[in-house]
Order: sequence, then C-alpha cells, then structure tokens
Amino acid sequence: GRALLVLLLSATVSVLGGLIFGYELGIISGALLQLQTDFHLSCFKQEVLVSAVLIGAFLASLAGGILIDRHGRRRAILVSNLVLLVGSLILTLARSFTVLVIGRMTVGFATSVSSMACCIYVSEMVAAHQRGLLVSLYEVGITVGILLSYALNYIFADVDEGWRYMFGLAIAPTVMQFLSILFLPVNPVKLSSWDSDCQKGLIPLQGTEDRAAAKRELYREKHYSFLDLFRTRDNMRRRTLVGLGLVLFQQFTGQPNVLGYASKIFHSVGFQSNSSAILASVGLGAIKVVATLVAMALADKAGRRVLLMAGCVVMAISVTTIGLTSRMAPLAMARDCKAATGPNVSHSLTQQPLTPVFPQSAVSPVPPSSDAVKGQAGPGFAAIGDLIKVFASTQSKEVVPNSSLSQKKDLVGQSKKGTLESTGPPLSAAPWAQHTVLNWITLLSMMAFVSAFSIGFGPMTWLVLSEIYPAGIRGRAFAFCNSFNWAGNLLISLSFLDLIDAIGFSWMFLLYGLMGVMALIFIYLFVPETKGLSLEEIDQQFSRKR
Repeated sequence: GRALLVLLLSATVSVLGGLIFGYELGIISGALLQLQTDFHLSCFKQEVLVSAVLIGAFLASLAGGILIDRHGRRRAILVSNLVLLVGSLILTLARSFTVLVIGRMTVGFATSVSSMACCIYVSEMVAAHQRGLLVSLYEVGITVGILLSYALNYIFADVDEGWRYMFGLAIAPTVMQFLSILFLPVNPVKLSSWDSDCQKGLIPLQGTEDRAAAKRELYREKHYSFLDLFRTRDNMRRRTLVGLGLVLFQQFTGQPNVLGYASKIFHSVGFQSNSSAILASVGLGAIKVVATLVAMALADKAGRRVLLMAGCVVMAISVTTIGLTSRMAPLAMARDCKAATGPNVSHSLTQQPLTPVFPQSAVSPVPPSSDAVKGQAGPGFAAIGDLIKVFASTQSKEVVPNSSLSQKKDLVGQSKKGTLESTGPPLSAAPWAQHTVLNWITLLSMMAFVSAFSIGFGPMTWLVLSEIYPAGIRGRAFAFCNSFNWAGNLLISLSFLDLIDAIGFSWMFLLYGLMGVMALIFIYLFVPETKGLSLEEIDQQFSRKR
C-alpha cells in the first residue's frame, strides 16, 4: 500500500511540475496582448519581458544544481514552489514594467529549478521498470499546461486586466504540488535501499557477466567535484559528452523554429478565420499530447535509444520535406512584432510569429500551435526561445528575401488596394495558393515532426540525463547540461531570421535535416540503452566500459 502511495504521489509531482512549467511558458503569449496596451510596451520592452523568463531560467541552471545536490531534490522542489508563489504574486499585483520583468525572472528561476529537481527526484524514487513512464509524465504535464494556458488566454482575452488572472492562476497547481510532495519521503542519501531492484530480484540483470560484477561491486556513494565532469574518473567525460550532445542536438535539429511557422502554414492551406486557426492550433497540440503519451508507454518497453533514433529519422525526413516543398512553393514571410494590434486582436490568442505579407485588416491573426510557443525542449526549455523569436523583430514590415523580393512587394501593393474577407477562400493573390498539394504535404510534414519530437528528443533527453550521472553529482551535471540547452535555444531562435535572410528558408530547413542525420549517428555511437536497469547498474556500466 505504501509503495502504491509513493508511486501515485511521484506521478502527481511529475505531472504538476510539467503542468506549471507549460502554463508559465504558454500564458505570456495571451497576456502580452493586454500588457502591450495597458503598459504601452514598445517592441524592445515586449522582447525584454518575454526573455526575462529565459534569464531567470539560465541563472537557475547555473545555481540550481548546487541547491539540488547540497540540500536534496525534495527540498529543492519545495523551495522552488515557494519562489514560484512569490513570483506569481508579484506578477498578479504588478503596477509597472520593471515589476513585471522581476516577476517573470522569478518565475523563470523557480520553474527551471523545479523542472530539474522533479526529473531527478522521480527517477530516484521509483523502480527501474517504471522510471521511463513516470519521468515522461513530466513531458505530458508540459503539453497539457500549454493547452490549458491557451484556453485561459482565450477566456480572459476580453476581461479588463485579464492578464492578472492569467498570471495568478498559476498559484493553484503550485500549491497542489507543494502539498503532494510533503507526503513523499525525503530522498535517502544512499539510493541503494530504494533503487537496487537487482538485489530484490525484480529486474534481471542484462547478462551473467554484469550480474557477477554487480555482486562484486557493492554500490558505494561517491563524492564528486564539478570538475570531475570533464575528467576520465568513472568515465565522467563520456557521460558529459552524451548529456551535452543530446541537449544541443535537441536544439540544432531546428525544433524551436519549425513550429514558429505553424500559423503561416495554416494560412497557406486555407485556415483563414480565427476559429478555424484556433482549432488547427489545438489540433496540433492534441497530436503532441498523444505522441507524448505513446512515448511514455514505450519508454520502458522499446527503450530510450530506440525512441531517440526513430524520432531523429522521422524529424530529418520531415524538415527535409518542408525544405524541398518550400523551394517549389515559396512561403512569403514578414517580420512584425506589432502584428496583433489590429481590429481582430481581442480574440487572438497570441501574436503571429510570422505574419503574412497582407495587412492586418485582410487576414485574421492566427495563434500558433501550442507547440509554437512550447518549442518543447525537454522540460519545456526551448519554449521561450520561440516567443523571443516572435518579438525579436523589426518595427517595419520587412519581408524576408528568400524568393523573388520584387514579386512580394507587388503583392503587398495589390493587397492594399482591396481587402479580402478573413473567412473567405484561401488568399488567391498569394504565391503559395497555387500549390495546394505541396502546402498539405508541408502541413503533414510539420505534424510528423511534432510527433517525432514528442516521442524522441522531447521526453527521452531528460530521462537519459536523469539516469546517466552518479547520485553525488546528478543535480550539478543535469543543471550544467540544462544551461547549454537554454543557451543553444536562445542562439537558434535569435539567429533564425538572420540566417533565413542569408541562406534562404528552404536551405535552412535542409540544414536542419542534415543535423537530424548527424544526431542519429551521434545517438547510435554514444548513447547507451538504460531501460530496465537500476541507477546503480547504469552507473557501474558507465564506470566499467569505455
């Protein structure tokens, strides 16, 4: 009975941790629409407000590891919950732009510490054959949190100072997680009493050689310094290579940016009205939830390595297809951080990451899919980069010159002469309207990409990271990799539009395809299979094998 209670509470902590993270990432998109009028925010201030979460999260990834290792995982989650409550209250009561930025930084710091501590805590609390399932629940929580934030953005869009309610409602799941974890045991310093399933005979060891070695080597808790991550002791350098490789390839396969084009692609295949665009966005979010549930079910059966490699193959094929179709049917893209200040703003859930070249009166604003905001880097870490990309743009409507620029200027001129009904047929004047089949191929490729990421890199990166390091340095190692994840995400998101200017949209996506192939080779050569092994066995295997 007690074991079942621990299992259920661990699952609750994992889901709520993800839900809070997803909610905080998604809610800013709707809140910004009201904040920009209430506080008269310029493009630069919007950018600062969105990236404040990223700064807080990056600081947490530098300092959070020490907190998790020194004071324990459980205490780190409890402290992060308290900090999150403070941050949510600051945001709810904010009267100035500066206070909003401080509130968002506080929230970013708390959710980043919580996400790292949750994954590690849950991986240590449960038996080896349940670990994949329960750590992946975090990912499910993130996706549900983002969908929830969109629903609330929509509900409070017309409410006076609705952004206060949006920020304030994060308090409810935070309090629930705080109460859940109070009933869970403190993580023991020596994990062997909890996690040595091999000794209890629950999990058969891989082979007779490993079984004999495990009996010879009684598991001893070791102490590590941060610099040990780069030394050959216990093969730590290879573990660091595996961790960094996974988080960087997760970013460089292009996932923060592919989803930023969701709204553009929805327009090109004929989702012209607001309601149909919202349905399309929610549909993409639903696909993501289903794919993450599939990953959760398969993590302990198929294994982490298999899911990562399968995800890489499908992602590489998907982005290559998008790159090739966009060569045949160029998508006209424009940058504009004030895209959603038109007359239809009240019902739009977020600003468009990339607006069509037509004026705002012609086309209703389309919310990106839930994933466009999430970007979904592991415990949601890539999400903010997408939002920064939305606002890190110029004031003028500058068209990205990746196909015939003069043709696009003509189009803008034509569209100013006569307005189009937003609920009408697809934009016939648009250069992409003639390529219906190619546009549907692009849309299906994007759905395949979303599914593949949610089965592979999304949940598995963080599951593997929570398993491969010894207990004594697990918190600091996870945080170290996490900081590279944030930095990589920011780099990819902020350089995206400039790279498209330089090499063109289609070449950019073909480059992501190449990265997918390189990620596949990296996983095949360096990432071990960890399913069904206790944390001690994984540690012993890494220590013994080159």
